[in-house]
Amino acid sequence: MIQPDWAAPARVRALVTTREFGDLADEGVRRKLRGLVPAEPAWLKQVHGKRVIDLDAHAPADADASLTRKPGTVVVVKAADCMPVLFTDVDGSTVAAAHAGWRGLASGVLEETVRAMRVSPQNIIAWLGPAIGPRVYEVGEEVREAFSRYPEAFTPTRPGHWLLDLYAVARQRLAAIGIREVRGGSHCTFSEPARFYSFRRDKAMQRMAACIWRV
Repeated sequence: MIQPDWAAPARVRALVTTREFGDLADEGVRRKLRGLVPAEPAWLKQVHGKRVIDLDAHAPADADASLTRKPGTVVVVKAADCMPVLFTDVDGSTVAAAHAGWRGLASGVLEETVRAMRVSPQNIIAWLGPAIGPRVYEVGEEVREAFSRYPEAFTPTRPGHWLLDLYAVARQRLAAIGIREVRGGSHCTFSEPARFYSFRRDKAMQRMAACIWRV
């Protein structure tokens, strides 16, 4: 597992599973994860959108982000190239997680998550979990147009194609809404096959989990 390298408050816990931990489609792997966290993770049906679920008021549903203010509730997103982003406020009173592939990122899932936390962005810390990295994530015109405001995040490769730095786009979007402390963003799921699942590399549905909770 990976422990986020961020200055989260002492009462906030977080982890990200890796390939060695196992595929979340396996019930045994889910039971193993359940043994490491205080409750059954609140699994969402992720749809590459921007809906955020407040788990203190609603059951998990079709959404790509969720949050809680209650100790013991485990917020979780699954990913294997898309970017899991974890959030906490500096007091550790609210925690959240978002699943941010390019579609979710473009539609505003990070901004919606921060808005739903109802905390001043200046008091929020974010951590960018393992995603497909900028040296291998080749995209086409549709993605280029979706992020036309971030030309510096693209490197041309061949006609009509570019390498995209998802981490750079996420950092800029978070900075634009006032989040000053953003950590993580140092892994590449595609380029580290021994450590991470990658949908683009493996063409399989294996997934890893990014969990966050309060104690």
